[in-house]
Amino acid sequence: MKKILCLTALFALISCPINAQSVQKEHWGTVKGKEVSLYTVTNKNGMKMQIMNLGCIITSLFVPDKNEKLEDVVLGFDNLQDYLKGHPSFGTTVGRYANRIKNAQFVMNDSVYKLAANEEGTAIHGGNEFRDAVWDAKIVSNENGEGLRFHYLSPDGSFGYPGNLDVTITYLLNDDNAICATFEAETDKDTHVSITNHSYFNLNGAKELIYRS
Repeated sequence: MKKILCLTALFALISCPINAQSVQKEHWGTVKGKEVSLYTVTNKNGMKMQIMNLGCIITSLFVPDKNEKLEDVVLGFDNLQDYLKGHPSFGTTVGRYANRIKNAQFVMNDSVYKLAANEEGTAIHGGNEFRDAVWDAKIVSNENGEGLRFHYLSPDGSFGYPGNLDVTITYLLNDDNAICATFEAETDKDTHVSITNHSYFNLNGAKELIYRS
């Protein structure tokens, strides 16, 4: 088995002292018979990260400005139905492979792997497999903050990629107003893996952009 530690990213927006956290869970609907939940992680400064287990999507990020006014700075929708209509990966954890693979195929170990083409003959963002999956979710906390750990098993051959890919994604918020994102994957075959978060940021407030419902 091969362990692939893809990325740990820390996004610090405003510096404040560290203290207690809270996580709330809300039923948002169902997709393919599986429950979709929206989780709200709040720190002592009032900063809120909202994230759901469909696609591990960050739906909102309410950040205090210099006057301590909260503003949502990521683009997204206010309900599950709008996400299901299709969108350009707002806030999504994308994979297996972020970005594009030309002609929707690659060669590895003398084998040609044909992928799901979802953009004019190109494979982009792993065919949106991660975005459209309902992930298992668990509330967790450690020295980096409190938040959610998501798990998903992408089976061998899914969207054309070789190997069973066991993926764990963790998003934590702390009282420094920082988000720590960790992406981990384990595979049983040689394969390509590139995982990232696909949030669109507008520090003036996402409500100003036309995609917000």
